[in-house]
Amino acid sequence: MNSIPGEKILITKKLDDFFIGLYSGCQFALRFFKEVFKPPYEFKEIIKQCYEVGYKSLGLITLTGFITGLVFTKQSRPSLSEFGASSWLPSLVAIAIIRALAPFVTALICSGKVGSQIGAELGSMKVTEQIDAMEVSATNPYKYLVVSRVLATTIMIPLLMCYTGGVAMLGAFLNVHQNEMTSLITFFQQAFEKISFLDIFSSLIKSIVYGFTIGIVGCYKGFNATNGTEGVGKAANSSVVLSMFLIFVEEILIVQITNSFRT
Repeated sequence: MNSIPGEKILITKKLDDFFIGLYSGCQFALRFFKEVFKPPYEFKEIIKQCYEVGYKSLGLITLTGFITGLVFTKQSRPSLSEFGASSWLPSLVAIAIIRALAPFVTALICSGKVGSQIGAELGSMKVTEQIDAMEVSATNPYKYLVVSRVLATTIMIPLLMCYTGGVAMLGAFLNVHQNEMTSLITFFQQAFEKISFLDIFSSLIKSIVYGFTIGIVGCYKGFNATNGTEGVGKAANSSVVLSMFLIFVEEILIVQITNSFRT
């Protein structure tokens, strides 16, 4: 009987922590929109972070995108063949990749690689008091560390998404060519017959939102890291978990909004 009040207190504390964290996270994100337009503009740091986010992710993105297109085509072929609709395969693959797989796969891969890197890097700077030292030296750490990284992820994730889509379509073409001997030009003509401007535009919007989410979550978790090296590990881990969760939620919302324009 005595454990019931204790459980209620624990639940109340967890709810309080959740809403406090939600509030501070929203404040952290809103501050970005205030700081991004104020000088000074850290162009060198932004370019450096774009290199870290974009170029250093190309290898993993290339492999993942190629395998995604190849495997999806392989898995879709038997189902379409049962109905004698193998000729629809290029269109089906293009719709799946451009509408969903390219932005979604890119975001998940980058949330694991880039999000954890940002969380660990800023978390390490936080627990070693480097961020506090920047404030003492009259440098705005939020402007230098957060704005540059969030801009880099917001810019580079859409570019990586386009690259992922191209590589995935190449993987799909190789499978189709192997089975039907379809030429490259014919494959892409059939693939893009059913693709509309809305499909491309919605994928770009998705990838921009995903990029912003990965950057802001990684920076928030790193900026609020505590408890030494253990806190750095927790910051990196929670950056990945939270950004992936938010990406799933954003995917549902954006798909619902996009589908409302299709009808």
